Amino acid sequence: MHIEPGIVDGAKMVLGYVTATGAIGYSAKLALDTVKRDGVSPLALRALIAAVLVFSFFQVLPHFPVGVSEVHFILGSTLFLIFGAGPAAIGLAAGLLLQGLLFAPADLPQYGMNVTSLLVPLLLVDAMARRVIPANTAYKDVTYGQAFKLSTAYQGGVVAWVAFWAFYGQGFGAENLAQVASFGAAYMGVVMVEPLVDLAVLAAAKSLHQLAGNKVFHARLYHAGS
Repeated sequence: MHIEPGIVDGAKMVLGYVTATGAIGYSAKLALDTVKRDGVSPLALRALIAAVLVFSFFQVLPHFPVGVSEVHFILGSTLFLIFGAGPAAIGLAAGLLLQGLLFAPADLPQYGMNVTSLLVPLLLVDAMARRVIPANTAYKDVTYGQAFKLSTAYQGGVVAWVAFWAFYGQGFGAENLAQVASFGAAYMGVVMVEPLVDLAVLAAAKSLHQLAGNKVFHARLYHAGS
């Protein structure tokens, strides 16, 4: 999902900082909601763990260039189900920044566009989860179908944003269209895998029922919503 250097350049890059400001601002609201509900320490702990996981996803899990960007296993819906929207958003933004600082400094000028591509789909998942998962269902009990919808929303959002940046920067020429299409086709393969990861992680959480109430995890993981 990284926007490679040169795809968007010059004055056009300003838009990435504008969209990132909006996405980070709304994410800050979600983080504040977590503080009001659970306190500062749980938010900080969940966000730290999420950031380390995101950094690992980018650097350790398989990733390969396709078309206009790279295909990564980001596992955004997994982070959302385990830690909640606010901590997951902080983790995505921080993990991406850490990866850029340590391993890919050439990506830092594109940080605004890249963080937008990660955060806006997460905000969509947060809104969608309220419609897809009944209030009386703890996240550990979600079905494959529910996890699939969340994963599709997240990964589809990532693909849509990457396509937007590619068209915004390079136009609608035949070569660019083909590059975007190849990226989108490759990335949709992730949609088939991520719900299985979600369910595997949630199954592990279900078996570790003694962790219910542990502030490391989002309260909804073990308890139905109000």
